[in-house]
Amino acid sequence: MAARSLRHLIGDATLGIRRAFGVVGSGNFHFTNGLIDGGVQFVAARHEGGAATMADAYARMSGEVAVVSVHQGCLTNAITGIGEAAKSRTPLLVVSGETADSASNFYMDQDGLARSVGAVSLRLRSAATALADTRAAYALALRDRRTVLLNLPLHIQSETLERGQLASVDPVAALARPQAAPQSIEALAELLKTAERPVFIAGRGGRGTAARAALLALADDVGALLAEGAVAKGLFAGQPWAIDVAGGFSSPLTAELIAGADVVVGRGSALNMWTTGHGRLLGKDVRLVQVGLDVEAIGRNRTVAPGIVGDVAATAQATSERLRTQGHRRRGYRTPQLQRIDAAILWRDTPYDDTGTTAKIDPRTLSIVLDDLIPTDRVVGVDSGNFMGYPSMYLRVPDENSFAFTQAFQSIGLGLATSIGTALAQPGRFPVVIGGPCREGLSHASHSLLCAEAMVRLRVVSNLEDFPCSINCICLP
Repeated sequence: MAARSLRHLIGDATLGIRRAFGVVGSGNFHFTNGLIDGGVQFVAARHEGGAATMADAYARMSGEVAVVSVHQGCLTNAITGIGEAAKSRTPLLVVSGETADSASNFYMDQDGLARSVGAVSLRLRSAATALADTRAAYALALRDRRTVLLNLPLHIQSETLERGQLASVDPVAALARPQAAPQSIEALAELLKTAERPVFIAGRGGRGTAARAALLALADDVGALLAEGAVAKGLFAGQPWAIDVAGGFSSPLTAELIAGADVVVGRGSALNMWTTGHGRLLGKDVRLVQVGLDVEAIGRNRTVAPGIVGDVAATAQATSERLRTQGHRRRGYRTPQLQRIDAAILWRDTPYDDTGTTAKIDPRTLSIVLDDLIPTDRVVGVDSGNFMGYPSMYLRVPDENSFAFTQAFQSIGLGLATSIGTALAQPGRFPVVIGGPCREGLSHASHSLLCAEAMVRLRVVSNLEDFPCSINCICLP
């Protein structure tokens, strides 16, 4: 049957999906068993919402396309996680059973539901096109970094595939990322040549080893300081001219340095209200530049000049090459006076008045203690709520694949599932989840899986009443 035969396409070498998450019902039973037969590791969740968020975090922290498998009608349970992934441009393939019978209790507008949160909706058209349809959905998720719903109509699942169909389907390769147009490279190079205090802010599109290496090289050429958006926290960890996270989580020194920049270049960053601190981080006369592949994102949140469409790594490398052929290299923002960065850029190095009592601990003090106690090779998952600033500001991480920040939808209760997906993506690191007490019920769908897998080693539950908070640390074996 078509549903089970898709295992050869998705799980074997043709596409190479390694991990799927979901809840099994009659509408996805054969498909899910096919995945397992094809070598895909299936993580059975207790609730579809948990499955979607685990897959989202796994895809972000591993760089792979992950699969979510759900029964028809249960897409509603998964939609919060799907919305978070879609708004974060996570490469995710959501496979759902679908009934075409409008009289069925399972019938719903699955296309409309997926599109309402920013996902793309596709479907199997027939057994004859099943493999090609699935390949197209996977290619869209991989190449465009989109969250894609692939609907599996029940009547097509039971159809038979012709022999030899699999041999006609080619593997999907990631496309080469294009650099910006030559005139854009020239304009950016000329601007950076005159910049006295440049700052680069890397976002989601600036993650990865290639982008990091290219940005570090260009920053050295022009004397730029290096900041990260919260979704790229850790990208420049350990670099001498890195100034940590830009935005609402910025330390006082980070905010001061960004505000003092004469040129700020967003690299794969939306430059939204959180990254720019509602615009307060940007100086009045700053030249703001935005570089990224998403044409619609250029200039969406802030006026930029220029706005440059191109891959972050390729564009940075081309800009660096142009400057070097001209013999350009300058100190820029990296003055002797800023040697204080190493000792003062982090929140933990910022003086504060401890407001803890004998009954309550100041969350800043707790965060610093945890930062010292937890192994440095860690992965951190953060839930949403008014407590989330403390781990985001105080806990250091080794790189951008160790901080899972599922906050695009700002939905409460995703933290535990986020940390499970993150722990599976980075199995050699010490996993930590930070959440609040009201998230316990919402995270219950993931808790039994957590205990069964024994993955998250430290769970911190914060109870913010006023400013201080009480903490319950649950250490799992």
